Amino acid sequence: MIALSREYVSVFGRPVIRAVDPAIFSYRYFTHCMACGFCEDQCCSYGVDIDVENVARIEALGPDFDAHVGVPRSKWFTRQTWKDEEFPGGAQARTRVKDGACVFLDRRQRGCKIHSYCLDKGIDYHQLKPLVSILFPLTFEGGVLVASGELEDKSLICVDQGPSVYDGLRGELAYYFGDDFVTELDAIRLRG
Repeated sequence: MIALSREYVSVFGRPVIRAVDPAIFSYRYFTHCMACGFCEDQCCSYGVDIDVENVARIEALGPDFDAHVGVPRSKWFTRQTWKDEEFPGGAQARTRVKDGACVFLDRRQRGCKIHSYCLDKGIDYHQLKPLVSILFPLTFEGGVLVASGELEDKSLICVDQGPSVYDGLRGELAYYFGDDFVTELDAIRLRG
């Protein structure tokens, strides 16, 4: 792990990143998910961790979102929450799985129904789509930005195809943690 020059706090107040695993500069994956013709949305098979503040924002949406999802609200999230100080609000839940995939997966057109709803309504998807989903296959553990286990164990079907996971998600990291964050990570990558 490489310690960063300072802590970088996400736009939601959590997570806070203090270090980076340099493996994020070498692991590669197929970055353009919607252009993929081979994965059959494998990474959406398990649902996703979601912070409790985000659950509240989604549950506050009106009947047009209900119609867009097409699944009853009671089936969207696990009702169990877990304390997790790294997640905004200090706790997380999980999206439910229905018929072998995340309840929010668009099985007809592919992709995330939360994301497509945001695009249709002119809403910044960062406000509703789960942080963990947007950053995948990067994640955070104990203040360290790391590659998701699916890259390490090569179970992600698109591993080793495309740019580095860092390059593929650089813009998202800048959104959540700021330009100074990616500038510091760029310098670490160059020192390689």
